[in-house]
Amino acid sequence: MTSPLTLDPDQARARLHDLTVIDVRTPGEYASGHLPGALNVPLDLMGRALPEIRHAADRGDVLVVCASGARSQSACTLLAEQGVRTATLAGGTHAWAAAGHGLDRPAAGDTRAGWSMERQVRFTAGALVLLGLLLGLLVHPAFQLLSAGVAGGLVFSALTDTCGMAVLLGKLPHNRPRPADLAATLATLRRDRSTP
Repeated sequence: MTSPLTLDPDQARARLHDLTVIDVRTPGEYASGHLPGALNVPLDLMGRALPEIRHAADRGDVLVVCASGARSQSACTLLAEQGVRTATLAGGTHAWAAAGHGLDRPAAGDTRAGWSMERQVRFTAGALVLLGLLLGLLVHPAFQLLSAGVAGGLVFSALTDTCGMAVLLGKLPHNRPRPADLAATLATLRRDRSTP
């Protein structure tokens, strides 16, 4: 299997008009700023959206994006295993914004206030470490194992470039798409570009 095509932010911007852009971050992250015209299909829902993504790829090129490029690379690999060829954005939305390209954000009343998944993981890991240390001092030293477990999980996450905590946090309600939002995204992927 070949690795997915990678576009840098300038290449992607030049081709934005003829790309179907799929953002695989959580809805909260997507609401914090996404590439113009990007459609939100969280990474863990890619299997459910496969027929629509395949339809979009049959009509033209598909660019998959996330915050830094790691999740979009995973999504491209998953799609390639299903025979769907896609490209990924090098450096993700962070690189896009750093290159001076604008991000779209929903209207003020239409957004879920959201933290990036990286920020959610840092907050949760830090809170669990502090809780383990505090309970270890005040209740019983065995609670310090909670802190040790989180530290071990962070080391494992870094070594494997995976994050179990992000997977768990991604299942929380604020990180899940509303059913109507996902249905609208899938309908958009099914439409031809020429359809208004």
